[in-house]
Amino acid sequence: MVSHTEVVASLLFAIAIIHTFSVPVFARLAHRGGRHAGLWHLLSEVEAVFGVWACVLFVWMALTLGVKGAVDYLDTRNFTEPAFVFVIMVVAASRPIIELVRLVVDGLARVLPVSCELSRFFVIMTLVPLAGSLITEPAAMTLAALLLRQAYFRRPGQDGFKYLTVGVLFVNVSIGGVLTAYAAPPVLMVAQTFGWDTAFMATHFGWRAAAAVLFNGLILTLICRPFLLDGSLGVRPDDSNARAPVPLMVMAVHVLFLLGIVLASHHIKIFLALLVLFIGYAQAYKTHQSPLLLREGLMVGFFLAGLVVLGGLQQWWLQGLLAGLSPFVLYLGATALTAVTDNAALTYLGSLVEGTGDLWRYMLVAGAVTGGGLTVIANAPNPAGFSILKGCFGDGTISPLKLLGAAAVPTLVAAIMFLLPNSFS
Repeated sequence: MVSHTEVVASLLFAIAIIHTFSVPVFARLAHRGGRHAGLWHLLSEVEAVFGVWACVLFVWMALTLGVKGAVDYLDTRNFTEPAFVFVIMVVAASRPIIELVRLVVDGLARVLPVSCELSRFFVIMTLVPLAGSLITEPAAMTLAALLLRQAYFRRPGQDGFKYLTVGVLFVNVSIGGVLTAYAAPPVLMVAQTFGWDTAFMATHFGWRAAAAVLFNGLILTLICRPFLLDGSLGVRPDDSNARAPVPLMVMAVHVLFLLGIVLASHHIKIFLALLVLFIGYAQAYKTHQSPLLLREGLMVGFFLAGLVVLGGLQQWWLQGLLAGLSPFVLYLGATALTAVTDNAALTYLGSLVEGTGDLWRYMLVAGAVTGGGLTVIANAPNPAGFSILKGCFGDGTISPLKLLGAAAVPTLVAAIMFLLPNSFS
């Protein structure tokens, strides 16, 4: 029997999705000024959408179930992922990490037999997302988005180039983390239940994902070649070159913090303690730092926490829908459903369905990661990239519909790769 709380939660979830696609309207209202400009600005913040509607759900539950009932529900939710994304954003976005990654990217770009302008962009769009299989997808998204903002997105206008780039970035990060069993949230949610280890992921998912990432990056680079070869596009407008280089020892300490947080990604007390130590270290050597990404990280964490609260009451319709689908239809359905719900929640609910075979499980996860770049809510790292890059677009936000259109072709490329015959067919 479906409870009234589940029905209300589903209605609020649907309203939150509609709100997400409506943020450009609120952004335009905010820019007009007036008495309510502040309210319109708040409603135009995509990172606040699900958190705001989760608060509405909490108030409803407190009124109907009592404060204790509402609090008890929150206590059953697992907020480890929102907290981890916040922490990894702060550390990965620190100046020593960014400078180190930029050195690596520039070194790899010089090896490729094309101009540095093209090869650097290609490396950012391909190898950085694939590195998400090692350093986790949220870290890869943060690094790629910051590199793009500093090197390519600061120039006014060029929204067409920016939307194409963000569409490919979101798709490549979503599929680029499946080479291992711990880096992509939708894989992490089912790996233990399905008995999948890193060797399994690399052989069944990894090579397909890598091929799609490289193809998407190559096509995007060729399409955007005129923009990339425009000398003014690649100018770095920040002051990183004017400041003293970051010492290697400081870079090494930051890398150790990053690795420690990645290794402790399932243990919220440990990675939060590491964050506190990191902030203290960054303050002690602040001459080598830029302002930490605290506000953006908190907003992304708030977004994901709201998604956890609202998504936790969608099982009554979502799990039953998944259970009744054949493997191929499941793949298409998972890809589409991921656009309107978090793909990690989708695979988790699918893992609760009993009596499923290997092909059904493969199609569930493959569909979830394929559709992970279609919207900002489709994959946990997407809000991080959205938060970092949105200020570079007109109206100070990224249009969800334009993002969906820009991600459609790279999503199709990923779909073709994951639908190639495999050992389960």
